[in-house]
Amino acid sequence: MPGNYSVRCEPGLVFPIWSPQENLELTDLIIRGLVYFFLLLYLFIGVSIISDRFMAAIEVITSKEKELVVRRHGREPQIVVVRVWNETVANLTLMALGSSAPEILLSIIEIWAKNFQAGELGPGTIVGSAAYNLFVIIALCVFVIPDGETRKIKHLRVFFVTATWSIFAYVWLYVILAVSSPGVLEVWEGILTFSFFPATVLTAYVADRRLLIYKYLHKGYRMNKRGVIVQGEAGDSEGGVELEIKTQIDGVSCDHLDGDSPEAREFEQTRKDYIQTLRELRKRHPTLSLEQLEVMAHEEVLGKGPKSRAFYRVQATRKMVGAGNLSRKISERAQSDLSEVKAELQRAEAESVDIETVNAMRVFFEPGHYTVMENVGTFDVGVTRVGGDLSKACNVDYCTEDGSAEAGSDYISARGTLTFAPGETRKTIQLSVIDDELFEEDEHFYIRLSNCTQPAMLVSPSLATVMILDDDHSGIFGFPERDVELVESVGQYSLRVVRYSGARGRVVVPYHTEEGTAKPGKQYLNVEGTLTFEDNQTEKAIILTIIEEDSYEKDALFYVELGEPQLQGGMAAIAEQKQPEERTEEEKMALLGRPRLGEVSRAQVRIKESKEFKNTVDKLVQRANASILLGTSSWKEQFTEALTVSGDGAGDEQDGEGGGSQPTSPSTMDYFMHWLTMFWKLLFAFVPPTDIAGGYLCFVISIVGIGVVTAIIGDVASYFGCTLGIKDSVTAVVFVALGTSIPDTFASKVAACQDKYADASVGNVTGSNAVNVFLGIGIAWSIAAIYHACHGRNFEVSPGNLAFSVTLFCTEACFVIIVLMLRRAKSIGGELGGPLVPKYLTSAFLFSLWIFYLVMSTLEAYGVIAGF
Repeated sequence: MPGNYSVRCEPGLVFPIWSPQENLELTDLIIRGLVYFFLLLYLFIGVSIISDRFMAAIEVITSKEKELVVRRHGREPQIVVVRVWNETVANLTLMALGSSAPEILLSIIEIWAKNFQAGELGPGTIVGSAAYNLFVIIALCVFVIPDGETRKIKHLRVFFVTATWSIFAYVWLYVILAVSSPGVLEVWEGILTFSFFPATVLTAYVADRRLLIYKYLHKGYRMNKRGVIVQGEAGDSEGGVELEIKTQIDGVSCDHLDGDSPEAREFEQTRKDYIQTLRELRKRHPTLSLEQLEVMAHEEVLGKGPKSRAFYRVQATRKMVGAGNLSRKISERAQSDLSEVKAELQRAEAESVDIETVNAMRVFFEPGHYTVMENVGTFDVGVTRVGGDLSKACNVDYCTEDGSAEAGSDYISARGTLTFAPGETRKTIQLSVIDDELFEEDEHFYIRLSNCTQPAMLVSPSLATVMILDDDHSGIFGFPERDVELVESVGQYSLRVVRYSGARGRVVVPYHTEEGTAKPGKQYLNVEGTLTFEDNQTEKAIILTIIEEDSYEKDALFYVELGEPQLQGGMAAIAEQKQPEERTEEEKMALLGRPRLGEVSRAQVRIKESKEFKNTVDKLVQRANASILLGTSSWKEQFTEALTVSGDGAGDEQDGEGGGSQPTSPSTMDYFMHWLTMFWKLLFAFVPPTDIAGGYLCFVISIVGIGVVTAIIGDVASYFGCTLGIKDSVTAVVFVALGTSIPDTFASKVAACQDKYADASVGNVTGSNAVNVFLGIGIAWSIAAIYHACHGRNFEVSPGNLAFSVTLFCTEACFVIIVLMLRRAKSIGGELGGPLVPKYLTSAFLFSLWIFYLVMSTLEAYGVIAGF
């Protein structure tokens, strides 16, 4: 018996229509609706993956840097690295385009697919996506902040500007639909709508740079938390060093910073903080070289630094499709990039010096850093001159400057003049360190060159740092490694115990073994005793005996723990016998130098059977699988990533020391999503790597791919609504807007938890909403209006559902902005998080606004309530 149902769907642009459309059963409609629904979900995943490549290209493009060489008369040239793209401009242009490309392209493609007639799917998706972003994403970001914590918007001026534009965009949309020319969109309205996009970017840039307040030629540079000097707000000193660079006028060299200026003091403080970081790392890792410690210090800064909007978007997509966490790879890449950047800066400094400078005589310290023990007495600091006519004599002054070490108590102040005789290329400055019997923290001081006579000039390093290591501490005792792996056939093993940061006095250190999964008498012999370190002795060993057995023991653990070290004799031992109020200042200081345990006072000894090569390889492969980076250098790398499934890692946050999150085994869901999305991964692995043409080729090809997938989404969404009797305006608001915004939801959630400020999670929502209208509606309707004007017709746009949705959205958006501003009060402390009750109430209120928006828009679309 023939069915009683039929559908009247217009053919799409790319995807063919499902025939037949007449005499269909109810089950046919349900099955078709389900197929279209799941196909839409699969297409949403596909557009997210190609958007991943698009955002990676945008990250590469917007991360470009340029080098400014500041030449200062009589002093060494200085290289300043400046980001080419302003952060606000990048977020409102390429970053906003990357996150909203599907919605924007859907609106443009729909105009073309409908022969330049207005449709409801594209504009409805833009408004629906804006509502979801503003209500749901912000509600989620408020909710996920840990209890008691808050996040505030840092660039509040930029937020006010973008929030104003975002509301104005939808007010303007209502004006051109229902006020200025009801039912008709004129050419000037479309072009003016598009022109608001550069106006938004310009006004946000003015707010960011305070161009209406400060002089246009005054540029502020700040070092961000990733160690890169970027153009920032002239009054914003947060994030590190401020460098003021004045424009060169009439050939006069750029002014240098005064030593007493706030910028110079800030720079000096930053340098001291960096030395302190190195000092702390040296105490924790006394056996590492200075170069390794420097890498670790930079890695710690990079690990704690903020992430870009692209990072969170790409990480959300890749975790969703089983491609793993980005944090560890970013940390590893940061370490390798550090060496490259330092090498490039050195090359750039050498290239920036003009021919006259290269041929000039140059004077500098060689080396520029000295580390000496407190009991060294005297030592020499070398000064070298190279280049130019060395047959001429020259003079250079020197003087010492206090750091944490003070002249007279820690070292002897020195000041004088070095005279290089004709042909002489090296001189030395003799400095003296004052030794005492009291424990002190490690300290440093400086020696500076100045007033170099012509024809010589000073170049870097003209300031040398001298680090004084105290030798009065009785020492810190510990194991050089926390984890020790032994094969069971080793027999006896000498476990080293080291003494660092001092070696004064005779110290006894007790030790004992503790069982774990390995049992004493079966896998190892239990030992207990003491080690005696004589004066200036820095290393002893504990002899461990491993028992070889016939069983297949793959993994057994036991532990060796050190007890509290005891000083034998000396002032500290005497002071310990006295009451605190009876101790002299010298005795109190001596107690600070008592021996103590270091960070690693408990070693884990792992016993393995000899054939462990396979296990080691498996661990290395697993660790590599969790390492994914935004940018790619080759097609091989892209296809390898496409075919690899990885776990999410131990957490979203990095550990603060640049180590990144630890890799974990992929879950069942990771494998499922990996195989489900394999087609999209392999297809978009053909997109050119970001290293080709600076990311621009990847940018262009990716946006073409997004356009093709979006065109299919438009067709399938239209068929889905047509088959089930759902209007395009409802399909757009409920289904398409939600599907295209899922990656942004997860990205904003992670950004809200990890970032110190709310800009990456909330501040970008308003700017993105404004850009959607000005680009998505402005471009699409301008094209259609111009097309119809060329044919002597008007471009007709029915206000209907869209005008109602826009009005409702604008009204609710004003409430959201007010609520966010009220949350900045001291009682709550910021836009996100805060006390439990206000946090829950805010999230519930914002989410209810979205539900109300969906319900009212749907009721209006079906004529249940009156629209416009």
